[in-house]
Amino acid sequence: MNLVVEQSAARWYKQEMGLTVGDSIRIYVRLGGCGSVHPGLSLGVTKDEPRSIGLREEIDGITYFIEEDNLWYLENKSLRISFDEKYEEIIMTVE
Repeated sequence: MNLVVEQSAARWYKQEMGLTVGDSIRIYVRLGGCGSVHPGLSLGVTKDEPRSIGLREEIDGITYFIEEDNLWYLENKSLRISFDEKYEEIIMTVE
């Protein structure tokens, strides 16, 4: 199980969220949306301080993480976060 944040996605988050070195981004399970793993649930993103990190990836001084109590959502798979240049949107893929 891994968390992979592609460089293009990291650049997008940095620009759109005004992130600076030392900031942390939490990826969490939320009710609603178009999740591909569990119907009625999807992944959300927020700027937050880490508490109990289950998976993490650091890019350009910014930490992206999923807390231990949300790892069940991935079902022992990995999460890849990429950026679609054509549609200018983030894509989260559980693989």
